[in-house]
Amino acid sequence: MRFQDTVVLITGGARGIGRAASIAFAKEGARVAVNYRSQTQAANACLDLLEGDGHKAYQADLADPAAIHAMVEQVVDDFGRIDVLVNNAGIHETHPIDKVDYQTWQKEWQDTIGVNLIGAANITYCVSQHMMRAGKGHIVFVSSRGAFRGEPDQPAYGASKAGMNQMAQSLAQKLAPYGIFCGVVAPGFVETDLAREILEGPRGVGIRAQSPFQRVAKPEEVAHAILFLSENKSLFLSGAIIDVNGASYLRS
Repeated sequence: MRFQDTVVLITGGARGIGRAASIAFAKEGARVAVNYRSQTQAANACLDLLEGDGHKAYQADLADPAAIHAMVEQVVDDFGRIDVLVNNAGIHETHPIDKVDYQTWQKEWQDTIGVNLIGAANITYCVSQHMMRAGKGHIVFVSSRGAFRGEPDQPAYGASKAGMNQMAQSLAQKLAPYGIFCGVVAPGFVETDLAREILEGPRGVGIRAQSPFQRVAKPEEVAHAILFLSENKSLFLSGAIIDVNGASYLRS
């Protein structure tokens, strides 16, 4: 098994891409720490899907720096270490500048940047302290196609993911001397539970048509890329951003 006895912490690990990654890592022998914010039922349901033993769920809001630190320390206490961190958790709310009031605009920016970028930065800091002492580790960031093509109705989301890309690449250089990998998976539209309503609605045909495959990504396909970057064989891909968007957006 590719990840036998590997300890993996996945933020937002109970649903969507996070759940698919949790399942995939467990199938390959990893012990998985599933982080969730509030949906205890979904987290427990995810644990029931994981092969093998020793998996655990951990509640923490990534907008809360103290909760992040406490969770990371608890995971290390429970598992002894963290070999792989998957920065997957994120929020994505609509806030078009021509339709929302100023108060809503400020709140959406503060909330989105607070979780997607600052939250990811804080958990990366806490986990990397342990990885630096161990002299090894993999940190994989789940970004978005929107970091490159823009998000007209969710500009804070696009900005947060663009910032995540730069953070990952900056840390790839800084943490390489400690034997730590940092890389990015940037999906396009993904067929998750939360996206199902949109895909089944009037916008669905147009969204699927963005890709020449005439469909959107499956969560398992994004998980495949996450596991690929988490392998020791991928160490020299540190700093890379892998697009998983079915050629729906091509960048030079």
